[in-house]
Amino acid sequence: MLAELVHHVVGVDPDRDWITLAVLDARSAGVVAEGRFPATGDGYDDAVMVVDGHSVDSERAWVIEGSAGYGRGLAVALSRRGEWVIEFDRPTRKAKDGAKSDALDAIRAAREMLGRKRLSIPRAHDGVREAIRVHAVTRAGAVRVRTAAINELKAMIVTADEALRVELRGLRTSGQVAVCAKFRDRPRCAVHERATRAAMRALAQRVLLLDAEVGAHDRALRELIDHAAPQLLAERGIGYITAAQFYLAWSHPGRCHSEAAFARLGGTSPVPATSGQNQTRHRLNRGGDRQLNRALYLVAVTKQRCDPATRAYIARRVAEGKTEREAIRCIKRFLARRVWRLLEHSNINGPSLCAEVKGAGVKGGRRPAQRTLEAGPVDRVASTIRSAPALRPGPSCSCPTDGTQPTRHRPRGTEITA
Repeated sequence: MLAELVHHVVGVDPDRDWITLAVLDARSAGVVAEGRFPATGDGYDDAVMVVDGHSVDSERAWVIEGSAGYGRGLAVALSRRGEWVIEFDRPTRKAKDGAKSDALDAIRAAREMLGRKRLSIPRAHDGVREAIRVHAVTRAGAVRVRTAAINELKAMIVTADEALRVELRGLRTSGQVAVCAKFRDRPRCAVHERATRAAMRALAQRVLLLDAEVGAHDRALRELIDHAAPQLLAERGIGYITAAQFYLAWSHPGRCHSEAAFARLGGTSPVPATSGQNQTRHRLNRGGDRQLNRALYLVAVTKQRCDPATRAYIARRVAEGKTEREAIRCIKRFLARRVWRLLEHSNINGPSLCAEVKGAGVKGGRRPAQRTLEAGPVDRVASTIRSAPALRPGPSCSCPTDGTQPTRHRPRGTEITA
């Protein structure tokens, strides 16, 4: 637990303009000091100065609620100072009396984190991951707006005059957009027809503009993924967009201390639901990063469509009594393991996903995967990304590959008390 690794814990509740913090003694969970500072560079320096007066930097941990949102600036400033930063997701229980304030939230975050065994490391704030994040998020927004514009254009075509609908009948979406983008004003037409043509032209030109924007983000993501994680693209079914989502969730080495932790992050780890005589029952994990879960699903259904080994595995599981959906969930769990290994150990040269599954192998070599932007169904990735740079070792687990036991780290000079 965190209480055994540090002497003080600093809970932080940030908002847009201010950060509220509380310094707690790790042994007694008592409040040592409180403060409220502006969310600026000078405010962060003042906060660290106040905390230095009550604790030592090597014997404390900062617990920040929302380190991907309002708390991101503070998390970046602290990590650059070498402080130990822990991400606080959400409280597991509410206050009994319903009391709430920024100071109380900071104290609750610190006290709850003292008793936790699983500590979350914020995601990286800079470097290649941040470049991938901004392109992926902006691309996803452009895709959503493009889809909305196409829907508006099609709805307008349905209600347009027959003379307009004749020009567009029988064309696909791309053809309709191209024709509508070239509409010209006809002064001799009725006013409503002129207005309809102008509106359809504006919508079509918006779609073309967003197409160009999405293409620019695709080219940038292709270049970044080729540099950051080319090993992912060698796997059948993984394209540049899903690879970007995998990289964003993984963030940096050591954040997910094991493949089981990565599977839990992606919501692919089954949750035990045993009771009475039934000791083998599990239920779906509906938590975790749902965008990562979606990316794993898209790769799974793509492999189901184009990979003989995956189809053989699903057929075998169905013959054993599972449904096709349950078999796909098993594939997602194997995918989470494979993706984590490829990212955590980038020089890995192991078998592909389905070769790890007993009885799922096929004769002959595996065809080299084609590097396409879309792996299977249209992959629209949008993520709300948290970030953090390289952090000093906290109670995370380094996982060696030589078969030895992983080593637990704690801040330097810390004595573990019973």
